[in-house]
Amino acid sequence: MTSPAERLRRGRAVRKITGRASHERWTASPDRPDPVGILQRQATDRVPELLPIRYGRMAASPFAFLRGSAAVMAADLATQPQTGLTVQLCGDAHLLNFGMFASPERALLFDLNDFDETYPGPFEWDVKRLAASVAVAARDNGHGDDRAGAAALAAARAYRRTIRELAALSELDVWYHRIDTAELPRLIRKPALRDRVEANLARARRRTGLRALDKLTEVRDGRRRIIPDPPLVEPLARTDSRAVDEIFGKYRSTLPEERRLLLDRFRFADAARKVVGVGSVGTRCYIVLLLGRDADDPLFLQIKEAVPSVLQDHLPADPHDHQGHRVVAGQRLLQASGDIFLGWTTGPAGRDFYGRQLRDMKGSADVATMPPGLLGRYAALCGSTLARAHARSGDRIAIAGYLGGADTFDRAIAGFALRYADRTVADHALLTAAVADGRITATSGV
Repeated sequence: MTSPAERLRRGRAVRKITGRASHERWTASPDRPDPVGILQRQATDRVPELLPIRYGRMAASPFAFLRGSAAVMAADLATQPQTGLTVQLCGDAHLLNFGMFASPERALLFDLNDFDETYPGPFEWDVKRLAASVAVAARDNGHGDDRAGAAALAAARAYRRTIRELAALSELDVWYHRIDTAELPRLIRKPALRDRVEANLARARRRTGLRALDKLTEVRDGRRRIIPDPPLVEPLARTDSRAVDEIFGKYRSTLPEERRLLLDRFRFADAARKVVGVGSVGTRCYIVLLLGRDADDPLFLQIKEAVPSVLQDHLPADPHDHQGHRVVAGQRLLQASGDIFLGWTTGPAGRDFYGRQLRDMKGSADVATMPPGLLGRYAALCGSTLARAHARSGDRIAIAGYLGGADTFDRAIAGFALRYADRTVADHALLTAAVADGRITATSGV
């Protein structure tokens, strides 16, 4: 068994191959693929009528573009030197893919909350995507480059410090480590900012299945039904209805035995197709309403298509052949406490899906209205959270050895973030130009 000292030396040795300061140096390669072309290739097997919604959402701002263009950034990162220090990557670790949710013990936790692109790869890819999203969000909020760079620096610094702290802990302590949101308000000194955080936590606690029942459903002809909201929520056609029946039956079989018993206490009430997110728009996604002891005991599940990760073409093969299984396994590795209804299934035409709860005290931060100070604190929270997730699957001691005690890596990542923010603005302009000249059809405001 390799000793901690040897693992530290291994991490430090990587600096001779990929220096920490080298992460700042990023320029687009001369043969860089057209970003709009990458998005179009992603769309070839998606629901055609939903694609204008995807492009419209991405065209709204540079930050919205970044959210939907994980495939573009993956191709860019693949051209850069890598550390080879492998973790289970989130694959899309931007600011809005962190948030709050309830643990099985009903504590409100803060963690990563999107795993569609999860894949094994070099730890710095997630850190760079997070930092770039911080810089782009700061600029979208009207903050200058000094503040955008400072917020990106805060994310990288928190990542490095947390990895170093976790490197000193036992394996079980790392595995059980989690961020309870009850601790967050006391970390904020300004009363106004603290009140804002506490209000956001209170909203998340109210986002339960019972609250969703009133918002998402109505009683029609004596039966509880999901309210249509075209094109975002559509009743199922007969063929889709059969597909959901097939998908749901196989999904149940991937749950642990006790969870299957719990699921069987609910009965099917309705299902609908639902548009979600930005980058995911066009993939097949359904919401399923189940009812328990009575009509006021709901369980909402999301059954979402799992397509190959955007990282797949740029990294060694993942051991999971089933894309839904890949997502579920990645989520279980990265999250401190998982959804009790997390499972996977295969649907018609061999499409892969995964299932989870739609709402269970879930919430996210309103990044678009954050002042510079709060954005920096939130970026640091996300950086620390990402480090905790990486420490569960990768060699945290080797990564800590690579990062070291100085801020060399932090400053390099902040510099990269500003450079990539420039690239994101330019790519966003390419998309809006493609919309203007008719190459891309986009629907705004949906």
